[in-house]
Amino acid sequence: MDYLQIKRVKSLRGNIKISGAKNASLPLIAMTIVAKNSVHIKNLPHVADISTLLKLLSNLGATCEFCEDRVIVDTSTLAQTKATYDIVKTMRASILVLGPILARFGHCEVSLPGGCAIGQRPVDLHLKALEQMGAKINIEAGYIHAVAPNGLKGCEIVFDKITVTGTANIVMAAALASGETTIVNAAREPEVVQLCEILNASGVNIEGIGTAILKISGTNGELVEIKEFSVIPDRIEAGTYLCAGAITRSELTLTHVNAKHLGSVLAKLEEMGSKFTITQDTITIHPSKVIKPIKIVTQEYPAFPTDMQAQFLALATQAKGTSIIEEKLFENRFMHVSELQRMGADISLNGNVATINGGTKLSGTDVMATDLRASSALVLAGLVADGITNVHRIYHLDRGYDALEKKLEAVGANVKRLKE
Repeated sequence: MDYLQIKRVKSLRGNIKISGAKNASLPLIAMTIVAKNSVHIKNLPHVADISTLLKLLSNLGATCEFCEDRVIVDTSTLAQTKATYDIVKTMRASILVLGPILARFGHCEVSLPGGCAIGQRPVDLHLKALEQMGAKINIEAGYIHAVAPNGLKGCEIVFDKITVTGTANIVMAAALASGETTIVNAAREPEVVQLCEILNASGVNIEGIGTAILKISGTNGELVEIKEFSVIPDRIEAGTYLCAGAITRSELTLTHVNAKHLGSVLAKLEEMGSKFTITQDTITIHPSKVIKPIKIVTQEYPAFPTDMQAQFLALATQAKGTSIIEEKLFENRFMHVSELQRMGADISLNGNVATINGGTKLSGTDVMATDLRASSALVLAGLVADGITNVHRIYHLDRGYDALEKKLEAVGANVKRLKE
């Protein structure tokens, strides 16, 4: 098993190219199920979750040709409609195949998903919406059995809470349904926006893209033709490297990035003392003399993202003063706190609120990654900790970061991937 060995660095300097967004790539790959042609996808990141979903599609009968950062997915040969546990258990986003498979074939079996243990992310919102569209659903022996013998029908769906994967799943299902589907309280994340934009450009009329109300006019079962497209930049990867620049008080330039997707992250970094130079596709962070404390509440986009909470918590350990971070979306998303405490961080937890007394000196030690974003927080802490930090169980990290250690090494970090 691999682990990362990190030694303290005085500063970083150089350029980091941001990869395509993992959280955009997954629904876009699932979207190929509603296509009648081979779909060419560019700017895919090399991360484990992408490989897992492509393997799932291959097992269902699709052909997937991967070359560098491109993939060609042909689902015209799709023959199976059962997504088995052995693949789905490793990645919660596998549930994204449920909507498009059911809409296309009228039946499917999908294992209940796995993934990071950061809290309850029930799929009941997905299932309730599909039932409103005419599906009959049973859960047996850990599998979702869904049938829609007369096809899915458009209707009004009101999500009780905002769900990113739920919105994406129902958008794809509605694309092939008959009639108009209205989604109220839809997610507005850039990843959902890109999915809607591509389907809209492929002949599925979607109104309200980027808003909380989406109206999708289905094709009544007719598959669509999807032209070649590029995945948007990964805003969470970009935010993580901005935190690397902030915590080491370094000047770093990110390329192939969209600053418009990072509004709340940039605003909080500015509150902490960072300054930026921004162009159409670059962001340069300039070092601050003092890292200021911060108050953060995680919420759905366009508010501060839960996927950046762990990285900012690591950054707050080096702030001059007390920071408060409230996690509103996932109840178990402070598992990295105990590992940061092992490194010397002064953090107290009270329910879903973390209080960080900053300015503490961190010491390198052996720490364990507990989920995808927690692992990146430990890497950030390792960059400023005295001695050597060994981050174990980095298979979590590999699920969502494309060549993180190589990108950090290229800007001066002392990070090595080693074997246990």
